[in-house]
Amino acid sequence: MPKFLDIKPVDKSYLEQIGFTWHRDIGQDYIVQEKLIVLTEKEVDAYGAAAADIYKMFEMGAEHVIKNNLFDVLDIPEHLIESIKKSWKDERNNHLYGRFDLSGGIDGLPIKLIEFNADTPTLLLESTVVQWMQLEFNEFEDKKQFNNIYEAIGKRFVEIAKEDKGFFSKFLFSSVESSSEEINTVKLLEQIAKDSQLLTKFTYLEDISFDEQSILDENENSFDFWFKLFPWEEMEAFESTLKTKLLNPAFTLLYQSKGMLAILWELFPTSPYLLETGFNPLKQKYVKKQMFGREGANIDIVEDGRVVKTTDGIYDAYKSIYQEYVAFAKDDEGKHYQAGVFYSGGACGVGFRRGAEILDNMSQFIGHIIKEYK
Repeated sequence: MPKFLDIKPVDKSYLEQIGFTWHRDIGQDYIVQEKLIVLTEKEVDAYGAAAADIYKMFEMGAEHVIKNNLFDVLDIPEHLIESIKKSWKDERNNHLYGRFDLSGGIDGLPIKLIEFNADTPTLLLESTVVQWMQLEFNEFEDKKQFNNIYEAIGKRFVEIAKEDKGFFSKFLFSSVESSSEEINTVKLLEQIAKDSQLLTKFTYLEDISFDEQSILDENENSFDFWFKLFPWEEMEAFESTLKTKLLNPAFTLLYQSKGMLAILWELFPTSPYLLETGFNPLKQKYVKKQMFGREGANIDIVEDGRVVKTTDGIYDAYKSIYQEYVAFAKDDEGKHYQAGVFYSGGACGVGFRRGAEILDNMSQFIGHIIKEYK
């Protein structure tokens, strides 16, 4: 069983002030307030090493897909292929951040890759700010976390800016107007850029427009860089000759596609971090997923040819992949735990989700503290 440390809760008024108005289940807060997961330095180092190794595999996997024209295998929309190829060539350094979802790493279980949220990763506000607040609200002698996310993303912003106009580069940030979670995620990214002394603007996606060269805000101002929290697979044809560069460019759709998990298994079958994954059902117990399914939707757990657990969703039009089943760490109440390791130029932090065997949009977030076991 994972090890925990009891804590005093953060005053809910503080959470409301920073925008936590989503993911409320009946009788249950979205943020676990009464405890933190205890990690050792060794466990933290293992998460960091796993993320670094897995990211390299994704880079080699993307190169393999592009070289061998395997876009259809990954269910990539045809109208985005040229944008992906161009961004892979010209914008390789503009992947701002992503989040690896991993099983294991605690309770003695080996670390295994579940998927890579490379295009539109959330849990940023929770992992960067909320779990830090939980330490600050408690009087611990040693307040250590694996949580350098804010600093790492700030460093990436500066590195990206220096390849253009330096601190005169202009950054535009966008999300849809209807999602408070996505708005707060994007505004946190904008704040990180501001704190890095960069020029920024936030504009809702609905107000974005294009001219022949640039992406424009509602006042028709042009920008050097654009970050959008909107899935690439849902984008219409995108002009690949625009001078505005994208953060988390089109090639991150290759990382986002769960079909890449099958490609990586073909390329790196001896990796300790990969689960057997293919484009056809497996012989052993497996999980069926859709290429671009999100938040635990449209998932089947299959054992001996029989679906033992399933979730509904809106993603059944996408192709399927089949991934070897792996058990998550569980507590004495039967709740499951999945690590989310953030990557921005390197592994930079971790937060956890807890919930049912299929972790969905109503799963809770739980923070951590680094502390050696007694």
